[in-house]
Amino acid sequence: MPIEQAWVSLTQQYYNETDQAIDLINASISGETTAGGLRRLPSLIQQHKIDWLLIELGGNDGLQGHPTSNIENNLNAIIALAKQNDIKIALMQIRIPPNYGKRYRQAFEGLYPKIAKQQQINYLPFFIEEIATNSSLMQNDGIHPNQQAQPLISQKMREQLKELVNAG
Repeated sequence: MPIEQAWVSLTQQYYNETDQAIDLINASISGETTAGGLRRLPSLIQQHKIDWLLIELGGNDGLQGHPTSNIENNLNAIIALAKQNDIKIALMQIRIPPNYGKRYRQAFEGLYPKIAKQQQINYLPFFIEEIATNSSLMQNDGIHPNQQAQPLISQKMREQLKELVNAG
């Protein structure tokens, strides 16, 4: 899918068209793990003036069966680095498919609210359930939303981001 049609670009386009002084930086890399995000974050902080960091990482760790303790440590390190740089943080709930087993899936998915509570940061529950459960809005892998879903995700993200920014 062209980057211009992904939810981040669509959301930025909306902000530009409505004269809102919000600049989104899509630093995501397909296939990235929490370890990769942690390695790249220092240079991203140096390159950009970041007010908010939306952490949407861990899905690839889960799909690769990484130990939840490693995922938790990496997410906590990302959060610590952001806090050291006075960056406000939102942690987005990630889900993995049920075929990973109930115990692993529950441990994995339980990380996000637990970390957000312990770290006293903003938590975004999984809010695209109706997209994730609609096969016509998902890529063939059944994991990633397709191009048709991107405007819907953009709308939902604008609502989520508005709440975060207004809450301060």
